[in-house]
Amino acid sequence: MARSVTAKKNVKPAKPPYVLDEQVGFILRQVWQRHSSIFSRDIGTNLTPTQWAALSKLAETGPCSQNQLGRLTAMDVATIKGVIDRLTARGLTETSQDPEDGRRLLVSLTRAGQQLAEKLAPNAIAITRETLAPLDAKERELLMALLNKLR
Repeated sequence: MARSVTAKKNVKPAKPPYVLDEQVGFILRQVWQRHSSIFSRDIGTNLTPTQWAALSKLAETGPCSQNQLGRLTAMDVATIKGVIDRLTARGLTETSQDPEDGRRLLVSLTRAGQQLAEKLAPNAIAITRETLAPLDAKERELLMALLNKLR
């Protein structure tokens, strides 16, 4: 009887059909958590990643509707509204009537918002560089190409 107990101890259990550590969503979440930690540590001011996305996109494109900004930054209507409300309360964005369509409001950076976006751009570039640091140049290029393909 002792022999069969020993034999059972040496038998590896079958691999389960779903292994969390092998799932793309779980891996992406871990990578996002690492990137978020780097972002929070290094952005240099009290901005969330979504707030930075809105600021940097406005610096890149200029004024646009809140709805369009949400699409450009992959945020739903409620999220972009909250982001813009908080940025406006901080004096970094403002809204004005669209001269081409009086029913629509345009969101734009204030002078302080523009200055902050320019000041923080090098930090944001460094954050991306650190996030991708474990990869060599070819791996970084391949990763970015593959992630863009998955969008």
